[in-house]
Amino acid sequence: MDLFVTTRPVRPDDGPLFRRLWDRLSPETVYRRFHAPLRSPPAEAHRLVDVDHVLREALVVVVGGEVVGVARYDRSPADPATADVAVVVEDGWQGVGVGRQLLIELIELAGRRGVRTLHADVQADNNRMVGLIRRLLPGAVLTPEHGVYAVRSPVPSAATPVAA
Repeated sequence: MDLFVTTRPVRPDDGPLFRRLWDRLSPETVYRRFHAPLRSPPAEAHRLVDVDHVLREALVVVVGGEVVGVARYDRSPADPATADVAVVVEDGWQGVGVGRQLLIELIELAGRRGVRTLHADVQADNNRMVGLIRRLLPGAVLTPEHGVYAVRSPVPSAATPVAA
């Protein structure tokens, strides 16, 4: 059964929620998101909640007062029509549709704001994320580079909604 979750834009006061989310992420989930075995949040963690909702956007899923998933894009300053995308979902919420819902809403929002091309780096053995990309972004090209796929995808047009 698919789970439909409600998302909202990240807020500056979500910092404590992000710190608590970090503590609930397994080392594997952290490694898959940041491509490094980080033991504590990145030094620039404040940037995770400091977004302008235009060039930098983040959406969160909050359950029981806690953030359980985050999807974000950062537009290229050199080409605002392109954006890097990343998603992380708390281990206990993986596999139930939270990441899919976040990514669908983020892709649609990015498209409405003029983003035309998405980029992401995904570990080649991250079968869940690779499968999700293939389902939601059928035009994506995944180029293998040292155990990581460099993903490049056109943003589906408003006439072609993101496949759920």
